Amino acid sequence: MSETILVKKENGVAVLTLNRPKAFNSFNREMAFALIEALKNCAKEEEIRAIVLTGAGRAFCAGQDLKEATEDNGVSFEMILNEHYNPIVKLIRTLKKPIVAAINGVAAGAGANIAFACDMTIAKSTASFTQAFSKIGLVPDSGGTFFLPRLVGLQRATAMMMLSNKITAQEAVDMGLIYQCVEEADFESTVTKLANKLAKMPTKALGMTKELINAGLTNDLNAQLDMEGSYQIEVSESYDYQEGVNAFLEKRKPEFKGK
Repeated sequence: MSETILVKKENGVAVLTLNRPKAFNSFNREMAFALIEALKNCAKEEEIRAIVLTGAGRAFCAGQDLKEATEDNGVSFEMILNEHYNPIVKLIRTLKKPIVAAINGVAAGAGANIAFACDMTIAKSTASFTQAFSKIGLVPDSGGTFFLPRLVGLQRATAMMMLSNKITAQEAVDMGLIYQCVEEADFESTVTKLANKLAKMPTKALGMTKELINAGLTNDLNAQLDMEGSYQIEVSESYDYQEGVNAFLEKRKPEFKGK
């Protein structure tokens, strides 16, 4: 595994850290491929039941490393999108385990949109988000034009993308853009507590819930009700459902296995 992604596994949680702090964790080709590999590994490993994505140093991710994109014989935009960002966002949304984005600093451009694609996003009170694309004459990528209007509404999303204004972590919570804003002193403990809680929950049901949420972004009501019914029947045959019911009847805490 490349040193551009640090991987720590503990208590059923995999913490993936973007590790190019001197470049504010901006993506180059090496880091993009390393993150894709790490996410695929998390998908395959049964003992991993929750994932945290965060950044080293002062930033979460400043988006694309423009130096790499502008070098002679460098990486083309077509390669950046089709081989880096699009696969990352698709993996985040289709990986059948909860993914928490822990935003430790600035999240800009693709870095911001990758954070918004995660299942829950927690940010330090000192962190900020910006689309940044219009400042250099580009359009948003990494699913920004898909997720932002659904999270904050058409007008606000349009303003964010066209004006590239900086959004504070608290403003992001207030507009429904992210899940939680936490003071710096409590940030790590809050993220760890949430990830550990998710890792002890019924992973199969959480993964299927995530699939239903994805489908609900494009399904009509009838299709969504049918899908819910099908998934509910399937998950009712799982170990965790039986454990959850038994624990309820026996007035004890359930011990889910993620199966």
